[in-house]
Amino acid sequence: MKLEETIKQLPDSAGIYQYFDKEGHLLYIGKAKSLAKRVKSYFSFAPLLKPNPNLSMRITKMISQTASMNYLVVNSEHDALILENSLIKQLAPKYNILLRDDKTYPYIYIDNAQEYPRFEITRKIIKSPSIKYYGPYSVGARDILDSIYEICRLVQKKGSLKSKKLCLYHQINKCLGPCELDVSKEAYAKELDLAKELIQNKKLLLKKLQEKMYFYAQNLRFEEAGDIRDRCERIVRSEIKSEIDFASDENYDIFVLAQTQHRAVVVRIFMREGKIISSSHDYIQIHEGYDEDELYQRVLMDFYSSGKPPIIAPILVASDFGDREIVESYLTTLFEKKAEIKVPKKGNKKQLIDLALINAAELLRRDNKQNSNEILTQIKELFSLQKLPQRVEIFDNSHMSGVATVGAMAVFENGEFDKKSYRTYHLEAKDEYAQMRETLTRRVSSFSKNSPPDLWILDGGATLLNLALEILQSSGTFLDVIAISKEKIDAKAHRAKGKASDIVHTKSDTFRLKESDKRLQWVQRLRDEAHRCAISFHKKTKLKLDKQSKLLELKGISQAKILKLLKHFGTFEALSAVSIDEISSILNIKDANTIKNIYK
Repeated sequence: MKLEETIKQLPDSAGIYQYFDKEGHLLYIGKAKSLAKRVKSYFSFAPLLKPNPNLSMRITKMISQTASMNYLVVNSEHDALILENSLIKQLAPKYNILLRDDKTYPYIYIDNAQEYPRFEITRKIIKSPSIKYYGPYSVGARDILDSIYEICRLVQKKGSLKSKKLCLYHQINKCLGPCELDVSKEAYAKELDLAKELIQNKKLLLKKLQEKMYFYAQNLRFEEAGDIRDRCERIVRSEIKSEIDFASDENYDIFVLAQTQHRAVVVRIFMREGKIISSSHDYIQIHEGYDEDELYQRVLMDFYSSGKPPIIAPILVASDFGDREIVESYLTTLFEKKAEIKVPKKGNKKQLIDLALINAAELLRRDNKQNSNEILTQIKELFSLQKLPQRVEIFDNSHMSGVATVGAMAVFENGEFDKKSYRTYHLEAKDEYAQMRETLTRRVSSFSKNSPPDLWILDGGATLLNLALEILQSSGTFLDVIAISKEKIDAKAHRAKGKASDIVHTKSDTFRLKESDKRLQWVQRLRDEAHRCAISFHKKTKLKLDKQSKLLELKGISQAKILKLLKHFGTFEALSAVSIDEISSILNIKDANTIKNIYK
């Protein structure tokens, strides 16, 4: 059906709509209370179908590229909001703004119903009326908790009271010892009050930590002093410095945005009981223009996506935004109480917004990624990429004669390797093509939880590149893919030192760049990191397999038989789960019984 015919047949119902270009690439996902009214507002129909002249440059460009559309009717605008947010994270359309801040922020909590309460960390609500929460913390929650137990003589571990015996913590004066000694509730409450004060007063906490650090240094305990120094630095990073104190118990979650031509930043500040306790920020790459309305929606939907927060606070934003009432309605349902999104114009709350905006402007000023962006721009232009490759995932596989087969994904973002985001996979596939298919398919299956990057880089040639494009197309996701392979001579990769020449493959071209080309070196650097990661994980896996092989050899199963089993079942974990009959189909019944006895 032609685009104009589809538009004219749209229902007056809530739903989501998707725009595609002539090649079938997803351009945009939007939501609507009325699909017919919303979509028709993008177009002029006479004499020919064209973009509405009142649209912004960004939307005009998008509509000019639109060749077809799909839509899905849902029960309400509320449902459309949820579905839109989910699909944007999973499919990463070209003209939508994608946030990758999928972190959940931890809270410190205490259960006051316990006889001798202690502090723990949680990321979700614990159903008990006696729970008191502190947070959320962007960074430093674990450091604050460790510091509390360093300074206050509390029960250090959950199981300590069960032992009924004094332990090392009492001996080094870090616990009052209520497990065995007759510790009064008043004495323990005094330690608890100090701990609560330290959690809420970071200035005092840092002062006491520095005293500990100097004590350790004076006693030549330099490693412990260094640990506390590092801990202090992480705690300091968790908050924005401010003299604002409401002298009350008010709580607020503050969100503001600021942007330059190509970058935006979101700043989050959390005020609890009248004091700023923590803050965080994230940079956002602007690919196809800035839309503050959409970005505010994404920021709030993503931050509260993990469910009802332990502490529900009014939300402050710097400016009003489109569909604020819908987001407010969604959060009301999530919170199970009335959600408030306010735009303060004066007073203390406006001071909080101004503070956040000052910090956002400073973060953009300090954003020193210009050198990185320069090479990224060159990469984008050379390989005709859709987006600046701000976040890149790089894939490689490793094995030894089909044994200990693994896949690895390295991640490069904002000019550095993001090792926390690396992923490794145990693979069952036997050949290189099937191994890469398995690795990429598993990554695609996680797009709904961990959004796609701007670019994939594969260690391989055109065949693996086409495989990746096929997998992405079948999932409905469009992102750029390039592959890098060694030059082949006589059908073999030529790896002689000083003669190896890498070839970069894209969807429409092949590049043989000079070894001195900075763009080639950038791709090589990323490929080499994924290769290092894959090899490292392979060695670790192989070592584990070798230990299990020795166990089987001790029971009379030869190395040749072990290799035969692994080639068939893939891993020792799979071998331990199969039946005697399945094993005996590969070996004999005696060996099958021996193996099953080992894995009982």
